[in-house]
Amino acid sequence: MTDTAIPLSVLDLSPISAGRTASDALRETIALAQETESLGYERFWVAEHHNLPSVASSSPVVMITAVAAATERIRVGAGGIMLPNHAPLQVAETFRVLEALYPGRIDLGLGRAPGTDQLTAFALRRSKEALIADDFPQQFAELRAYVDGFPDDHPFAPISAQPTDVPLPPVWILGSSMYGAQAAGLLGTNFAFAGHFGSVDPREAFDAYRASFQPNGRPDCPSEPHSMLAVSAIAAETPERATELDLAASLSTVRLRQNRPGPLPSPEEALAHEWTPEEHGLVERLGRFVTSGTGPEVYAGITARATASGADELMITTMVHDAAERRASYRLIMAAARA
Repeated sequence: MTDTAIPLSVLDLSPISAGRTASDALRETIALAQETESLGYERFWVAEHHNLPSVASSSPVVMITAVAAATERIRVGAGGIMLPNHAPLQVAETFRVLEALYPGRIDLGLGRAPGTDQLTAFALRRSKEALIADDFPQQFAELRAYVDGFPDDHPFAPISAQPTDVPLPPVWILGSSMYGAQAAGLLGTNFAFAGHFGSVDPREAFDAYRASFQPNGRPDCPSEPHSMLAVSAIAAETPERATELDLAASLSTVRLRQNRPGPLPSPEEALAHEWTPEEHGLVERLGRFVTSGTGPEVYAGITARATASGADELMITTMVHDAAERRASYRLIMAAARA
């Protein structure tokens, strides 16, 4: 557990770097988990994305299992499971199994976005009806009922999620808008806000969450509002190197926004890129989502964001081409946190 002013955690997407393979990216995630555990980070969450040439994290459950097996203390979780892509029973069973195997170390983060494009979402969900359905509350209620029990007259009443001798891990609802904030509050779960791309001010989202919070008395949910802010951060030994790493991450985001996704470029590729005025404008607009600089500069910047928003915890995602430099970024931030 961290001994910093605010708990620090990791969100990792298993970025696929130019010149490297997706398999390399998955193995680098394991190495990053081991490194950040040794540094004292609180949680290590993996994402769910599909059909993206820059992201290898398509199967969060497999990655959670691999990370938990390769570590000893750090909490491991999903940031998150995109619930519309999965049967609620499957999610309840899977995370009870994980809780049984790694007791007290698993987190269940749930999102309602597809985590992909519409065609791939259709391939995942197998029907047009499922593709257009907006039934996250109903899916969540069904997931809960496999653990808490259905009404006696419900057709699924005979079904329970095995193993039944363990609870669900702590539940977090993820969000990048007011919808997720209010849903987490009304359902009485923890709430994690995607401050690395969210569409609203984190303060507004957390205020809405706290105002709508209704405790549900379940052991996997908090008795009072508990929130986490996810931020994008890149730290380096010098401001100049941080700027170069940030530029490469920006080029990756620009290409994604242009519907031209590709592997995470190197700083050298980003410096050689012929930037258009439109791309420069997009980078400037996206700059508000990323904090870069030396370790002390980054730590000061992200903790200021946490304070301004009222978040209880911080989760850091770092998109850096070189795996060693990515690990170094987390080392520098934690060193600053403990200075």
